[in-house]
Amino acid sequence: QVQLVESGGGLVQAGGSLRLSCAASGRTFSRPIMGWFRQAPGKEREFVAAIKWSAGTTYYADSVKGRFTISRDNAKNTVYLQMNSLKPEDTAVYYCATKRVLDWVISGIVDEYDFWGQGTQVTVSS
Repeated sequence: QVQLVESGGGLVQAGGSLRLSCAASGRTFSRPIMGWFRQAPGKEREFVAAIKWSAGTTYYADSVKGRFTISRDNAKNTVYLQMNSLKPEDTAVYYCATKRVLDWVISGIVDEYDFWGQGTQVTVSS
């Protein structure tokens, strides 16, 4: 089992910044990739960014490239999402998730992630 706890969401004006954190515990050692996803009201959950624990390799959705940065602190078993230049369309509940056991291919396919946090709300006002 894996436990994921997100924090850092909130209300921010357009152009502002937020940093989300995802603290992981449990059997994370066999899950080499962590991802961030988001879901806006009435929309499907979509990929935001992913990172490999070991090498720090990253992968981003086109919609956030150049504005968001995913990083990790292996010692703290925590993944971060630094969000800059936020736009109203970034408003959503943000979730972190672990990719399947021993799946080393970094991707943004929702169904390939098996453990999810409870989510944290990010609201960007115009």
